[in-house]
Amino acid sequence: MYQQTVSIRDIRADGRHPEADGPKRFPGLEQAALRARTELRARDLIVQKYGGSSVADAAAIKRVARRIAETRQAGHPLVVVVSAMGDTTDELLDLAVSLSPSPPAGELDTLLTTGERISVTLLAIALSDLGVPSRTFSGKKAGLITDGIHGKAHIVNVDPHRIRACLAREEVAIVAGFQGKGLKKKEVTTLGRGGSDITAVALAAALGAGMCEIYTDVDGVYTADPRVVPRARKIDVISTAEMLELAASGSKVVHARCLEYAGRFGVPIHVRSSFNRRIGTLILPGRDQEAEWDHKPVWDRAPAVEQPVVSAVLCDKSVAKLTLMGVADGVGKSAEIFGLLADVRARVEMAVQCASSARAGGSDISLAVSGPDGFRVRAALSAARRAIGFVDLQYDGQIGRLSLIGLGMRTDAQVVSRLFTALSDAGAGTELISASDTRIDVAVRAAVLEDAQRAVRSAFGLDHAGPDSAGPDSAGPDSAGPDHAGEEATKAP
Repeated sequence: MYQQTVSIRDIRADGRHPEADGPKRFPGLEQAALRARTELRARDLIVQKYGGSSVADAAAIKRVARRIAETRQAGHPLVVVVSAMGDTTDELLDLAVSLSPSPPAGELDTLLTTGERISVTLLAIALSDLGVPSRTFSGKKAGLITDGIHGKAHIVNVDPHRIRACLAREEVAIVAGFQGKGLKKKEVTTLGRGGSDITAVALAAALGAGMCEIYTDVDGVYTADPRVVPRARKIDVISTAEMLELAASGSKVVHARCLEYAGRFGVPIHVRSSFNRRIGTLILPGRDQEAEWDHKPVWDRAPAVEQPVVSAVLCDKSVAKLTLMGVADGVGKSAEIFGLLADVRARVEMAVQCASSARAGGSDISLAVSGPDGFRVRAALSAARRAIGFVDLQYDGQIGRLSLIGLGMRTDAQVVSRLFTALSDAGAGTELISASDTRIDVAVRAAVLEDAQRAVRSAFGLDHAGPDSAGPDSAGPDSAGPDHAGEEATKAP
């Protein structure tokens, strides 16, 4: 029996779940994402994370303890990650700054981690009163190894052997979030904002947990902040990649680094409120990870790491670049241009706008479209030149697009630096650039595209995955065409 998280098989054919308050629809779900890997058996490990608002005072801690006891009673091995109480971390930081405007980084990390240590101890006391055996762990004892950077450390290894021993004794493991031990100097380090979420997902990945539950003060993920937009709708199910885009756009329910980690290791997440029993938002791995997530035993998962992962380098030789020179200044000009592109069903790959060299006060707008669309777009824009109001239209059909696919790339300066160093070494000048958390696109001359691809693959150690590899299955994305190239990117390990 699975009491505290969502059992997908309990969702009936009409899209409802018996625990929900009233009928809950799951519009537009891809059923492939809702397979048995997200249904927990009684023996499946659950990792629960409780934020500061969930353990803000004694009453809140007792409420959390009761929920933990119920989950354990249902038969689940349980790891609990806890944040500092309420605003403790901010208060400690303010206190340190009041003593020194630049407190030593190592001492500051040691100070800030005391908040979580207080929380885990108080929770253990509350569980003891309910007759639930538990053991507390600092980040160091939990086996979280970091790169040693104070204030914003990244996880480089997880060795949870002490937690496994605790679970084998049928005790609840209570872990202080937000912290770890440096790899070289062995000093305590903090993970930065969202560090407790990252701790929970890292342990879930390392232990092969069936679900990572993140408890907060909201019912789940909404289409907008419900405190600002009363009509905001709660999202019932969302993919990890989509949630990452939401986090990158400003959603603060789950930290982007936590989602990158979950996406990398296929960890399903359930965001829900610690103040009620309602179903929250399920954040599920993508279809490409279906075969990998099948509730492996909790003891045999390999250690997890938190580092940028570059999965693939894709190329598209069929790209056209169009530049509208001297677009007249005025509200709605971009809407006119993109409305025209929509009318001719052209797919815009990249776009950039800058101050015009052809008209004072105007703009130059450059667009990259797929090669087959190039002539149609040029004809449509030329016909609308007077209506839109631009000086000249330049067309270049000798453009190629190189795409770097992976996780955590944009937030790591070394990835971007290595990419553009490799392009420079290959003599590939960049004409357009577009970046997201999972993809960096660069437009270069088609004549140097293959050299650029080889250089970038070599720079990121991906030579074995390229089209030059031997064997019938080694054809790269180039051979599949641009539409299949995107599909290949989602399947990269």
